[in-house]
Amino acid sequence: MQSTATVLVYSDNAGTREQVRLATGRRPAADVPAVEFIECATLPAVLKQLDKGGIDVCVLDGEAVPAGGMGVCRQIKDEIFRCPPVLVLMGRPQDAWLATWSRADAAVTLPVEPVEFAGALAGLLRKGRAAA
Repeated sequence: MQSTATVLVYSDNAGTREQVRLATGRRPAADVPAVEFIECATLPAVLKQLDKGGIDVCVLDGEAVPAGGMGVCRQIKDEIFRCPPVLVLMGRPQDAWLATWSRADAAVTLPVEPVEFAGALAGLLRKGRAAA
């Protein structure tokens, strides 16, 4: 097992990025690597980090402005070769259809609920390990 996994967290809201970090802790589950975060507050920063490579999972805030995470997800799924799995944060459960439209690999609602979030993130990290 690799020693760490890199998780890109995109939100214009520092509080949302903090919720993601706190819900994840050092490791979202015992059978996945420890997590290192790269935080981005703008779409250009997200694209720059994805171009560099080395991202294992993206967590995108669907409520971010001006570029919402669901639109960003759809864009990177179209434009990034071997796009990492994406977990979208939705404002309300009724937005699940938008998460499907965006081609997100998983979605959870805001505010971040630690057990639900950690489970979804760990699932994507496992999926990434299995594909590698």
